[in-house]
Amino acid sequence: MSGVGPADRSIAELAAALASGAVTSVEVTESCLNRRAAVDLKLHCFLHVDRAGALAAAAESDRRRVEGRSLGVLDGVPIGLKDNLCSRGMPTTCGSRILEGYVPPYDADAVARVRAAGAVIVGKLNMDEFGMGSSTENSAFGPTRNPWDLARSPGGSSGGAAAAVAAGLCMAALGSDTGGSVRQPASFCGVTALKPTYGRVSRRGLVAYGSSLDQVGPMARTVRDTAALLSVIAGHDPGDATSIARPVDDYVAACGRDVRGLRVAVLRLPERGIDGDVLAALDGSVELLRGLGCEISEVELPNLSHAVSVYYLTACAEASSNLARFDGMRYGLRVAGQDLRDTYARTRAAGFGAEVKRRIMLGTYALSAGYFDAYYLKAQRVRTLIKRDFERAFERCDAVLCPTAPTPAFKLGELVDDPLQMYLQDVFTLPPSLAGLPALAVPAGQSAAGLPIGLQLIAPAFEEARLLQLGAAFEGALGWAERPPAVG
Repeated sequence: MSGVGPADRSIAELAAALASGAVTSVEVTESCLNRRAAVDLKLHCFLHVDRAGALAAAAESDRRRVEGRSLGVLDGVPIGLKDNLCSRGMPTTCGSRILEGYVPPYDADAVARVRAAGAVIVGKLNMDEFGMGSSTENSAFGPTRNPWDLARSPGGSSGGAAAAVAAGLCMAALGSDTGGSVRQPASFCGVTALKPTYGRVSRRGLVAYGSSLDQVGPMARTVRDTAALLSVIAGHDPGDATSIARPVDDYVAACGRDVRGLRVAVLRLPERGIDGDVLAALDGSVELLRGLGCEISEVELPNLSHAVSVYYLTACAEASSNLARFDGMRYGLRVAGQDLRDTYARTRAAGFGAEVKRRIMLGTYALSAGYFDAYYLKAQRVRTLIKRDFERAFERCDAVLCPTAPTPAFKLGELVDDPLQMYLQDVFTLPPSLAGLPALAVPAGQSAAGLPIGLQLIAPAFEEARLLQLGAAFEGALGWAERPPAVG
């Protein structure tokens, strides 16, 4: 039905329309599915679509509403899942051939929570294989394209999720963020995303890449919608030893609070490597926040230059351990060999892509005898220094402001043969990940070429409400409501 799809409304607006009876969840879900069918051949956001399951869930939502049993703001809202979140009855491939066709017998904790809140899950979204990449070009099933310019990357690794939300194929999505994987694609696609504090959202059922870094993160068109999704997935999970037993704030209410008097420190940036349009957007955003009554200062993170090295040593070492479970013996792809070792080798050679193999080898080398102290252990020491940099910064400010990415969306193929330049795309998203801090990516305007530019707000641990407070005020003052032109 025209005019009821996610391309036209925020979650808050849709919830009001559903409550009033102006639309039904079935109508909205059908609109979402029909739009996906019309444009996803161009974008390639989805790896799996559960049309029958989505419509059945939407119909059940409508029945609850008629009976006065609505489950809240997410009830009847179509959302997508990044394909590394285990989902009962739907494949979970992690964008890899080694898990092609694998259907988990259970839901990830975050998935179970959105189901319990009545959300309608329309399908699984494309990603860089096992979350390893910044462009979604490392997916074994082909890249996703940016809805603002089909020749450009949507970012990664949650590129399918960001592109789907931006293009109106779903109202919101759950992604995952290890070193920037919801924030950088949000910046490239003109949507909002939040990486929660490490331990704020359960990792149970999120297929592990870097266990000390991974977090499930919400992505949506607006800050308030992001807050609504976070309110559902946040909370303690006894099944995850890294989940923190701490009360969940009212994140939606935080979006309406005044920001006057909040201290925002602008990160002192490197002299080179940042696009001029990104710098201009940062300058404009600083003035906008000053106009809202925020106190603006400048802050330096002395160990920022080491973040890329520390991250890739840490994450690759953890990936080397985590991905050892994919051996062709228990689930997923199996390529039989002459003996056990040969079967392992053949399965992994056929199932893993080039970037995953590269990172496994880097991590295995860093953990090997004679190199552990020189590489992995030293990286952990510098990681502590990065965390202390933030602790000192937050003695003088309430939040740190910086670019989300050093450039707008780059062209597909532009960096794929230069891993180092691809890794440097995460230079601003890696420090808060290494420190376990929450970080919010919000649209901050467009480049001269008409591409979205995002900025990042970082706060102390478990201060997601403060980020959402600042983000919502910034969003309201900026008036961002642009829609991608490339897919209509």
